[in-house]
Amino acid sequence: MIETLLIGKIKWLHLQSPNDEDLTKIQEEYHFHPLDIDDCKSYTQRPKIDIYDDYYFLILHFPYLDDGRHLIGPKDVKIFWGKDYIITIGRSHWVVRDLYNYYKQNPSATENLISTSSDAILYNLLNRLINESYLLVNQVGYEIDKINRELFDKKAERTIEKILIIRRNIIQLNTIFKPQLRVFHKFESGDIQGFEITEDMEDYWGNILDVYQKMWDMIEDYEELTYSLSKTFDSVQANRTNQTMKVLTLISTMLLPITFLTSAYGMNVELPFADRKYAFAILMAMCAVIILILLAYFKRKKWL
Repeated sequence: MIETLLIGKIKWLHLQSPNDEDLTKIQEEYHFHPLDIDDCKSYTQRPKIDIYDDYYFLILHFPYLDDGRHLIGPKDVKIFWGKDYIITIGRSHWVVRDLYNYYKQNPSATENLISTSSDAILYNLLNRLINESYLLVNQVGYEIDKINRELFDKKAERTIEKILIIRRNIIQLNTIFKPQLRVFHKFESGDIQGFEITEDMEDYWGNILDVYQKMWDMIEDYEELTYSLSKTFDSVQANRTNQTMKVLTLISTMLLPITFLTSAYGMNVELPFADRKYAFAILMAMCAVIILILLAYFKRKKWL
């Protein structure tokens, strides 16, 4: 189904779940390249921008959060961008659908656009997507700070799970953002002129690249922080294990002579004090003395 929204003289066509008939219709009407139409049917495309004489075709990826599993995944945004139209195709990021519905339900909101042009609509769409991505990247940073505060808690399994989720999300963000840097650089470098040749639009394209570059830098920093947190957590857990083993070893060392002594007096042979009335009390006293001597020795060696 093809939904149409008119913003001034600009058409915004939105195809949420296009079938072959819908794609064929827009191809015939706007004379799109057949390979671009084939890309619209695929779900595994790398980010790119194809430049033609009368239109641009963009495939971009933006992150979204699966609230149930707290995992980040990519969403495609496929856009045909012409002088008097914007066409968004497929099950795009939810921001695309929300912005389309917002303008449809609030026609007066289009007055806040920097101009009534396809360039301005595309900028507003990309700006919303990037701002939403920025909030998501910030949320990852918040989770890293939270892990940093909980690093020395005793809930090891929970901390391990959080670190693994964060590392997986950062890898996913890295996969989404890195290939698109060259695409957004084309806006600032002038490879993509747009259809409204004004210095103002160049500033706006540059602003998008600045925010995108900032997010990329944040992701790289988070990757290093997560790696450091993981190594620190491993060191903390190893130290705790060593401390536990140390205590268990000292206990075993103290019990060893006591075990030998009690085993000896458990044999059917004559031993000192075995025939005394207070033999058991004497044996317990000997065990206590051995423990005290070993404790004093361990403390002197600073093993306790």
